[in-house]
Amino acid sequence: MSTETAEKKEEIKKDAEALLSKRRKKLISDPLVDDNPITIQVLGICSALAVTTQMQPTLVMALSVIFVMVMANLTISLLRDKIPTRVRIIVQLAVIATLVTLVNEVLKAFAFDMYKELSVFVGLIITNCIVMGRLEAFALGNKPYDSVLDGFGSALGYSWIILAVAFFRELWGSGSLFGVPIFDAVSGIFGEDFQLATNGLMVTPVGAFIILGLIIWVQRTKTGYVEH
Repeated sequence: MSTETAEKKEEIKKDAEALLSKRRKKLISDPLVDDNPITIQVLGICSALAVTTQMQPTLVMALSVIFVMVMANLTISLLRDKIPTRVRIIVQLAVIATLVTLVNEVLKAFAFDMYKELSVFVGLIITNCIVMGRLEAFALGNKPYDSVLDGFGSALGYSWIILAVAFFRELWGSGSLFGVPIFDAVSGIFGEDFQLATNGLMVTPVGAFIILGLIIWVQRTKTGYVEH
């Protein structure tokens, strides 16, 4: 019996899925383009428009969402067999709210200026459909490691879109990146007669809509995605 048990354990080890198998890589890669939460699923649009006037707060928002999504997916996956179906939404909200509160307190303690700028929007992560959607659609029915990869992939897909929007909005709207005056530096190279002008439209929500619309158009043209 001991020999048979040892053989079975060896077979299980051989059949065990690789940490970054093809299926697991898709959990990370699909949300980046093919199933992007913003450009394909059209979720999380509000924060994509509200916090993307500058790169620095957008980066902090992106890191906050990555942390919340990864940890929430992990927590719900670990508790998935113990959560009664009737109260699963309440439990999910409680987990997300706890993590968001933790992010808020860390920002308040170590980056107070950023906390004042982002506090409202960080708080809205609790109601972000991307986070709730992945908990409901994936973490409740999958193992912790896969759930972590799924949360990380979805958060990464969200993050690169808002960072791309912020890049163009800050560059064209303020002539800077991360507060560094890019337009002034370029103008200084070519002399006083050469001046790069900023566009005030880019610092308004309309500018965010334009940039986001262009990103969606380019991405869907490249992938051939058609809304049904």
